[in-house]
Amino acid sequence: MLTLSTTSLIGTDVRNNAGETLGDIKDFMLDVDNGRVLYAVLDFGGFLGIGDKYFAVPLEAFRADTQSEKLVLDMDKARLENAPGFDKNNWPATANDTFVESVYDFYGQREAWTRSTQTRQTVLN
Repeated sequence: MLTLSTTSLIGTDVRNNAGETLGDIKDFMLDVDNGRVLYAVLDFGGFLGIGDKYFAVPLEAFRADTQSEKLVLDMDKARLENAPGFDKNNWPATANDTFVESVYDFYGQREAWTRSTQTRQTVLN
């Protein structure tokens, strides 16, 4: 098990499998009521004319490269153009289940979202 503090991850470079820089971790959005990280906030640095948007990425979509101290996201830059996100000047105040579900779907992490949602419902019942 690899354990890291969120503080140490903020500013961490994110690269894809081809070694291209995709951006860096800006922050994390937390579900305080249920004690979990909903997604990482990724700043892609304004390539492709999309510099005013942050992208939401589930933690399950990353792989840690402990040798280079970077995170790896298995996705090319062109696909990221369509990733779910939000305006840099208009962060979501509350988590919207529909938005978060679309984030997990985009990155092929539906099972992780379903599992966390089922756990939350079990705790609430």
